[in-house]
Amino acid sequence: MRPTLKVALLALLGSWVGGRPGFGGEIGMGANQCSSSGCHGGAGEHSRQFVVWSQSDVHSRTFATLASARAARMAEALMIRDPASSPRCTVCHAPLAGAGPAERGTGVEPSEGVSCVSCHDLPGAWLRSHTRPDWGHAERVAAGMRDLRDLYTRANTCVACHQNIEPALVAVGRHPALIFELDGQSKDEPKHWSERPQYAGAQAWFVGQAVAMRETSWALLNGGADPARSLPVMHSLAWVLARSGLGSLGPVPDPAEASPAGLATTVEKADMLAKRAAQNWEPRFGMTALGRLAATQEDFLAPGIAAKEQACRAERLVIALDRLVSSIPDAGRRLSASSSLDRLFVLVQSQQDFSPTLFAHGLVDFRDCLGTGP
Repeated sequence: MRPTLKVALLALLGSWVGGRPGFGGEIGMGANQCSSSGCHGGAGEHSRQFVVWSQSDVHSRTFATLASARAARMAEALMIRDPASSPRCTVCHAPLAGAGPAERGTGVEPSEGVSCVSCHDLPGAWLRSHTRPDWGHAERVAAGMRDLRDLYTRANTCVACHQNIEPALVAVGRHPALIFELDGQSKDEPKHWSERPQYAGAQAWFVGQAVAMRETSWALLNGGADPARSLPVMHSLAWVLARSGLGSLGPVPDPAEASPAGLATTVEKADMLAKRAAQNWEPRFGMTALGRLAATQEDFLAPGIAAKEQACRAERLVIALDRLVSSIPDAGRRLSASSSLDRLFVLVQSQQDFSPTLFAHGLVDFRDCLGTGP
């Protein structure tokens, strides 16, 4: 299994530019090189990508957060002299800091935050040719541009900085814990692209959860996670995927064994499940998952399950229900389930105060409002 993408990006930056003397002055990695009005900085519907990113997208301001008072407090607790130059922070907040000025190119600074190359991959053969009118999406991808229409590829691009986090950043620095959910986070993004017509929110949710499980398992396997926090997360992801009723996509990993061999198997199976879901999704799968997950109240009444694990299950379940409800075409059904879904969100706001019994009753109410039956 390859390392997470934030580590791989740094390795790629070094290897890719290292074999190309003079690369910095020749092409460069900066968003400004995409920003001319004749490219992605124009006012037209199909040329406003830079404008949308720079003015509306929080990714363009990730570096700026490292200069905030909150970042200073975190850095002090972690004994980090300057969060704006520490790889522990910049690996996600300023990926271009992993390359030196010569490699980045003239005028390209880490202050760009998460910019073009972070998502579309390093410029190479595709950069000078991707504007050719005779090139379609397939030609650009073949030339090296990352295929973000593919949900498996998209999830891999985003998950590294939206799921796993160095344990000390949370335990000591009080950085917020992270939850990766591909569909909701894609929907919240200010669009500088046109989503393909066949985009399925339920599919994106499932692919994202399988990838999140893979990354959580990989971090546990390689010592990059706190077992006390990450094991319940991994188990809750496995539970949600298993209860979704989509076994036809492949076996859901059973992460009961936290040994290195067990975790390695979980990583492999979760990755395969994500790939299959990205390739073999059927429209009916969304309603199947919604119906099955809405009927899991008995799981929260079962004895012998740790309270923290139940709380983690409920948190992942409510997010799943929210995304699955939003993906169904029946507006009336979505509206009828809205208020009961809001109550479920309230019930999972605090792990410490979570009540499995109250949550189970709330699930029954949600299922009745949704009209999926017992």
